[in-house]
Amino acid sequence: MSEDKKESRVYVRFWLTKYNKDFLLIADIDGIGMTSQRTRERLINRLYSQGISNILVLEVMRTMPRHIFLDEALAHRAYEDTSLPIGYKQTLSQPYIVAKMTELLLSGKKMRKVLEIGTGSGYQCAVLAKLVGKVYSIERIEPLLSAARDRFEMLGLENIETHFGDGVLGWDAKAPFDGIIATAAPRMVPQALLNQLAPNGVLIAPVEGQNFQDLRMITRKGKSDKFDEKSVEAVKFVPMLSGVVN
Repeated sequence: MSEDKKESRVYVRFWLTKYNKDFLLIADIDGIGMTSQRTRERLINRLYSQGISNILVLEVMRTMPRHIFLDEALAHRAYEDTSLPIGYKQTLSQPYIVAKMTELLLSGKKMRKVLEIGTGSGYQCAVLAKLVGKVYSIERIEPLLSAARDRFEMLGLENIETHFGDGVLGWDAKAPFDGIIATAAPRMVPQALLNQLAPNGVLIAPVEGQNFQDLRMITRKGKSDKFDEKSVEAVKFVPMLSGVVN
């Protein structure tokens, strides 16, 4: 057995000067072939060449086993830079978009509490859980949420709290949030989400336009009801819908 096969897990320690604490990232390296660590690293090199520069984001995505968030039939495509279907007319977001939205979210204030609208497969949530204090995630499709919870348990992610419900309403009982990230596109950003931002909080969301979806970064101005809004780039997400699916 080769030296790099003797351990099924590899421990990578970072000193996070921005947050003034130690982080221990545990990476499962059991993938083989198109899910191997070498394949993942090619993806990370691609993300870096596309402008993703936050080293912590890149490292978390390098060590996160994206293939476990897909059905076995699609696992061999897990490290392609593309979105992939997960059932119920939903998708696992393109790695570049996951990295970009996460990088934007982390570019401002310290993220102790983050709300995710649309758990989906759980991949974006799992990435966030390695980088912020706690993630609160809402999913409207119960079977997707159940599968995502199993994956969080498999990965030992204990700083995630999930809720089966309508993401358009946010999660008022857990507000305010330092950051909110939406993985589906509304026609207009729901007022409930803006209301649940903490002072100087940041919301990252795709928004439907006339001809395309626009990824936006919205920052609350202190404690006021005013917001700065910045257009980032054109994107493509599933629409944000209200109601729940059992």
